[in-house]
Amino acid sequence: MNKFVALLSIVFAAQQVSGQAIEWAQCGGIGWTGAVSTSGLVCKYVHDYFSQCLRVAASQSPSPTSAPPQPTGSAGSGLNGKFVAKGKKFWGSAADSNTLNIASNANILKAEIGALTPENSMKWDSTESSRGSFNYGGSDALVNWATSNGKLVRGHTFVWHSQLPSWVSSIGDRTTLTTVIQNHINGLAGRYKGKIYGTLLLSINEMFNEDGAIRSSVFSNVFGGDSFVNVAFQAARAADPNAILYINDYNLDSNNAKLQGLVRLVNKVNGGGTRLIDGVGTQMHLQQGGTGGVAAAINALAATGLDVAVTELDIVGAQSNDYTAVVRACLNQPRCVSITSWGISDTNSWRASSSPLLWDTSYRPKAAYNAVISALA
Repeated sequence: MNKFVALLSIVFAAQQVSGQAIEWAQCGGIGWTGAVSTSGLVCKYVHDYFSQCLRVAASQSPSPTSAPPQPTGSAGSGLNGKFVAKGKKFWGSAADSNTLNIASNANILKAEIGALTPENSMKWDSTESSRGSFNYGGSDALVNWATSNGKLVRGHTFVWHSQLPSWVSSIGDRTTLTTVIQNHINGLAGRYKGKIYGTLLLSINEMFNEDGAIRSSVFSNVFGGDSFVNVAFQAARAADPNAILYINDYNLDSNNAKLQGLVRLVNKVNGGGTRLIDGVGTQMHLQQGGTGGVAAAINALAATGLDVAVTELDIVGAQSNDYTAVVRACLNQPRCVSITSWGISDTNSWRASSSPLLWDTSYRPKAAYNAVISALA
């Protein structure tokens, strides 16, 4: 899970040719050798590896870039700051416009969270509901909020059997489906290439049955197996060579048959001499008391040699011992690089009736939040 940064590729290319900084494009960061500033624009620090070119209002003066402020939530107190201090990349949260527009929710994101995952706005039915017609309104809103507030972004998701437009589900031949997958990924990944430091793209989501076999879907059925995985990851790599590409699934909460099936696929795809998959995501939508196998599961996923991320954490009842068990399992495995909660407050959770998150319906931290903070001390 590491990198999401840029503008439309045509704009980025124009910047390289002209040698001038362009609004919203990169203008600084570790290793940056391109344009730094131009009239009317200011280079705003976002992360150590990325500063962004923004327009200065007439009443403002450009601020110096030699000693930029740290992004909110990246250091000091709070979940993300304490987690990063332990050597991890970030503690993230799911979000979209519906929750970003809630002041109490947004304030917690700013103070406590280091990365955002779009809950729905980057899914296929939201971004390409009809073939070749892309709508990035929702995803742009999340990406722009994240960059404005110094947050990483984790893309979610390119290929998934669910929330899929009927025009995709009805495709019956491999050649057409290959082209459709490639065009969809090129459009989505290409739009955000280089725009945000931290392109972490979930290329494949939930492709396994509980027994470790490949799930029946338009993708596996038309391709006659798992070869669509290579098509998707190759397309993502071509669209953004610097992105960190993940495969993601649920019920990987113990070293079970499903987890072993995923490990076999990762080793198969990456075994041809070119690493296409960079990381493995385990969602961890857990039941109360269901953390007994978590440490073994994270260690088994780490045995692939890839980074491991907890991508959608919520736990029924939000008991302190359950949350701290997940945190300690990640802390104890060097390849476990991040944890993302699937929301902030119970009131906005997809499992609201089970009170699974770290903040209650009034956006007050629960005992489990305090326990996690103590575990990160």
